[in-house]
Amino acid sequence: MPLFTDEHDLLRDSLRKFIAREINPYCDEWEEARIFPAHELFKKLGNEGFLGLTKPTEYGGSGLDYSYALVMAEELGRVDAGGVSLAIGVQTDMCTPALARFGSDELKKEFLAPSIAGDLVGCIGVSEVGAGSDVASLKTYARKDGDDYVITGGKMWITNGIQADWMCCLANTSDDKPHKNKTLIIVPLNSKGVERARKLHKLGMWSSDTAQIFFDEVRVPQRYAIGPEGAGFMLQMLQFQEERLWGAANSLTAMETAITETVKYTRERKAFGKSILDNQVVHFRIAELLTEVESLRALIYRAAELFISGKDVTRLASMAKLKSGRLGREVADSCLQYWGGMGYMWESKISRLFRDSRLISVGGGADEVMLGIIAKLEGILPGKG
Repeated sequence: MPLFTDEHDLLRDSLRKFIAREINPYCDEWEEARIFPAHELFKKLGNEGFLGLTKPTEYGGSGLDYSYALVMAEELGRVDAGGVSLAIGVQTDMCTPALARFGSDELKKEFLAPSIAGDLVGCIGVSEVGAGSDVASLKTYARKDGDDYVITGGKMWITNGIQADWMCCLANTSDDKPHKNKTLIIVPLNSKGVERARKLHKLGMWSSDTAQIFFDEVRVPQRYAIGPEGAGFMLQMLQFQEERLWGAANSLTAMETAITETVKYTRERKAFGKSILDNQVVHFRIAELLTEVESLRALIYRAAELFISGKDVTRLASMAKLKSGRLGREVADSCLQYWGGMGYMWESKISRLFRDSRLISVGGGADEVMLGIIAKLEGILPGKG
């Protein structure tokens, strides 16, 4: 049975038109401002039904399977600024999956439904200054006091963090072992004691506001916990599967667009009496890159099919995430080279892709973490087997 249907094509077409109308005309402006109007854009996305494709219908979602989220991630690769598509992906596939699956009905009504509608902006709070890819070592602590959690600590590199209304925060809730002492907790970011310390100045993804956030005795109800207390590490690992598949799928169209634009440019650009594209080293390299992108797409689609059928896709999602980060760097670097001096200009789209794509190998689990997961699952770590 084919993964995609006419309904998927309708979604692609609808989202493509939305991007052309509501996003791409403003990307240069948002990049310059280093922020985009998240509430305004998310409300438009919510009105079109884009923010809850896979979420339950009783909370305003469409109740569709993950293949539709995959299509959306792929199409968002057409956005001219990676930071905008990343911010949307955080809302749809990074901070809400655990809430949708394991949150209480009350919690979903309070935070999931308005996020699907585009009335609230969410963010995911896992990374800290001393605990990025090493999730088990995070220090943020939520102690119990009556019916509340009182949270102290801080989170770093928080996408949407300046504008977000709430955070899906991973915090220690006991002194048990690192994989058993963590809980996912919804933290409203207008709570007393929350400090959005600074908007981070990054290499790329400029249009995405990224914050460092501190918690000083922040009080939230214990009913804001997602799922059982102490299950946070496991629930976040499940949430990472969707995040990593989203990141890999989102890279596909961006890479294809870069290659297509490079073909156009090198066909027109002349040097030494012929077009740049006419050089065998150039058109062979482009053919190779297109082949690599198609290979990555096949891996992502296979992982998605298994994910839809309820299988654990940690291994394949990790492979897809690893490959997309490395291939993204390869495509951006190769294409920039063929653009020559124009590619090196800050304002060029290929230069922006070069900067934006570098994040894929770092965020959501660095390449080395993906390699460690794959090696562990293959039983090839030292001392194993």
